[in-house]
Amino acid sequence: MSTHAPVRGTRSARVPSFPYDDTDLSRFRELQQLAYACAQRVGDWLGPGVTERQAAARLRRELVAEGVQDFFHIPFAWFGDRTAFRNFRTPLQFFAGGRPLAEGMPYVLDCAPVVDGYTADIGYAGKLGDNPVWDRIALDLGEYRELIVREVRARRTLAEVYAAVDALIARHGYDNRHRVYPGRVIGHQVTRTTSRGPAGVNVLGFGVRTLQTLGRELVGERLHGRSPLWADGRSSRHAPTPGLWAVEPHIAFRGVGLKFEELLVVTEDDAYWLDDDLPHVRRLKPAAAR
Repeated sequence: MSTHAPVRGTRSARVPSFPYDDTDLSRFRELQQLAYACAQRVGDWLGPGVTERQAAARLRRELVAEGVQDFFHIPFAWFGDRTAFRNFRTPLQFFAGGRPLAEGMPYVLDCAPVVDGYTADIGYAGKLGDNPVWDRIALDLGEYRELIVREVRARRTLAEVYAAVDALIARHGYDNRHRVYPGRVIGHQVTRTTSRGPAGVNVLGFGVRTLQTLGRELVGERLHGRSPLWADGRSSRHAPTPGLWAVEPHIAFRGVGLKFEELLVVTEDDAYWLDDDLPHVRRLKPAAAR
């Protein structure tokens, strides 16, 4: 777990103040831990023949049983080469389908629960049985996590950090797959939802309250020359706005795709991952000790 505390600076017209206190950060952290725990339980349950649709439904049930009231987006599950988004041409292909899991296949589970307005958005990657390519990419993912926080601390623009990630992907010989997400996003801002729309209702996979909140953020941030969406275009040519960002570098080699997704804390003059006690971080520790 990170021991950093938010650093508060003087409010300016250009950079808004960090909007959360320690209690807020604890709630976000607890929810992120809950989301990863549910995803990990589903990963342990997976076996040959289970379909993406069954895995996504199981993940939703696990989350609801833990008190989740709403979703930023519905749970997703991708198996095999769908973890690399091969031949994805429409947004509908992101929804869980009938692909069955088989021995040696990679999988990715993605969920974004909301509790009391607090939101987490996580990505959990795994494999069924042996897959040496998956093992190699999983180790390399640690470099992306270090790179992103280092570049954000240096106050690089969102677009510049995106480009740095692209350069590392090229050096590793992998493919950038987050560019397949709508808007080519590698991340997005996460806030405490305050909308009063119906909980648990979704449109095109996104919660109604999410869409209301995101719409207000898009308009509000654009008025200040910023965007709550982190991509590589003109609207991302600004330093990350203080707050919380769900960051998801998604990389692949041929038919094997991996990612992590977790919350990055950005203050006026610092950045750090909200929690270092996560499955993909723990996976790297034995390798670092060798």
